[in-house]
Amino acid sequence: MNRRLSRRAVMSGAAATAALGMTGCLQNPSPSGGGGGGPVERYTPGDTPGSGTVSILGAFGGQEQEAFLASLEDFESDSGITIAYTPDTDFTNTIQQRAGAGDAPDIALFPQPGGMFDLAGKGMITPIDVFLDYDELNSTLIPGFLDSARMQGRVYGAPMRMACKSLLWYPKKAYEEAGYATEPATMQELYEITDQMKADGLTPWSDGWGADQATGWVGTDWIEEFMLRVHGPVVYDDWVKHRIPFNADEVVEVFEIVGDLLKGEGNVLGGTDTIINLPFSEAPLALFDDPPKAMLVRQGNFVTGFFPEDIQENMDEEVGVYAMPTWDGGFDGQPILGGGDLAALFTLNDDTVAVMEFLSSDEFGKEWAEAGGWLSPHRTFDQSHYSDEITRQVAAIASEAAVFRYDGSDLMPTSVGSGSFWKGMVEWLQGAKTSQEVCDEIENGWPQ
Repeated sequence: MNRRLSRRAVMSGAAATAALGMTGCLQNPSPSGGGGGGPVERYTPGDTPGSGTVSILGAFGGQEQEAFLASLEDFESDSGITIAYTPDTDFTNTIQQRAGAGDAPDIALFPQPGGMFDLAGKGMITPIDVFLDYDELNSTLIPGFLDSARMQGRVYGAPMRMACKSLLWYPKKAYEEAGYATEPATMQELYEITDQMKADGLTPWSDGWGADQATGWVGTDWIEEFMLRVHGPVVYDDWVKHRIPFNADEVVEVFEIVGDLLKGEGNVLGGTDTIINLPFSEAPLALFDDPPKAMLVRQGNFVTGFFPEDIQENMDEEVGVYAMPTWDGGFDGQPILGGGDLAALFTLNDDTVAVMEFLSSDEFGKEWAEAGGWLSPHRTFDQSHYSDEITRQVAAIASEAAVFRYDGSDLMPTSVGSGSFWKGMVEWLQGAKTSQEVCDEIENGWPQ
């Protein structure tokens, strides 16, 4: 698996790096309005007093809801503002229906940007530069996070939770006893490690894409991870936003690179048939057999909830994790693929602004972090609040990243991101279609 880039790919990655260097961080749109509509009119405290109650609609309930509300208790006590949170498992449809009927909550917590952009395009959501200190917020966030909430030069959502996907998990005791490196600098170095695993009679990877009607989404993450590493965030953005076609040479090449890994003989436990049929939640289980049947699984921080119970009870001793490495000859920096919840404002007044300021700050979430299952999008969040060492390691990986990018399929049109892309990944892995054929088909079906 010691694959090297072609000269064209190296130059593409270098160009992307140079472009990122020239553009730098996201710029504050306030001076010009960002979208060419003139100066931004800033909200002045006292312009519109609130009622004392702020309504919030979100997608999470149960223990997450309890931890979220616990994180708001001190703020409510200090500010005198009551927060009325409503969870809705059908959030995506509910927020569209309520906003369309003139019954939007004061604040909504969007798990994906797409629905937020739909409502922002209708003028229902206030851009954050109207009421937040954009530069201050951007200075504490993981670089690039605000890109996930940007549309036509304005940012419409403030990150209040993140998910980190670019993680490689391993059975700590078996992996370290075998002497495998825990900090490979590049994917090519990791390939050398996995070649050694095969020489030792081990299967390097476990992977599962099974998810009923959503089978294939794990495969889209593989493509997104390598698009970021091989070609960098600028080309990644162009691809996700369809400024370059889905069947561009850069994309087809990444399919081929990922194919070398996933389809290579002896690389993945059970081969491609197992990958398609194994539920994604069961992919990590092979790591914790005695002895392990595989040594690595690539998945987001949420995957720990699918580890065996005895492993979850002692994760700091049983589980190791490191960032998916960079690509030699590709983007010069550690990118992180992920997701997150974005707080968006429908009602502009003193109380709602105060809540948005708190939700988007690095002071929010201490109680949620202590309860577990939550990551702050801020580099400056006090990581001592996380409940275990493995979560602190994940938080450090994310906070030290050179750039963050939102899951690409979540940003693409629904018919692609959770339609033809998922379907195409399955056909590609099964060998029914080539990389070029799958990319051509997705491109030809991209909505006009």
